[in-house]
Amino acid sequence: MTTLRIKRIGTHSVEAPAYATDGDAGLDLRAAESLTVWPGERHLVATGFAIAVPTGHVGLVHPRSGLAVKQGITVLNTPGTIDSGYRGEVKVLLLNTGSEPFIVNVGDRIAQLVIQEYVTVTVEETDELGTTARGAGGFGSTGVS
Repeated sequence: MTTLRIKRIGTHSVEAPAYATDGDAGLDLRAAESLTVWPGERHLVATGFAIAVPTGHVGLVHPRSGLAVKQGITVLNTPGTIDSGYRGEVKVLLLNTGSEPFIVNVGDRIAQLVIQEYVTVTVEETDELGTTARGAGGFGSTGVS
């Protein structure tokens, strides 16, 4: 099992990122501040923790599905990317797509953090990419006609 080292920022009593149930892919991230996100507004919300993502991994910040479906709250830059070299406080960029103000209280679960392994690549410029059945077909090209 891989270890995620975390550091508390400030003197708050917010719970550390944690899995809600066995088998969850995402650790719950909680708000370390209280605020209101008005309809159409975005707000960068502090979590009160910095993390040390292990080398060869990335932290991906995802919206919480319950907040999205019930209140229209999402993470604007989904998924937010936390590189292994970053040591600042984790913050979540919430966007209110709903029609009502969304009140955030200290300790509320606002997003989830997935730690994932990745590969790095060598970039090679070329004149030819090869052919595939899809080719250059983009947005909606494989959907229903």
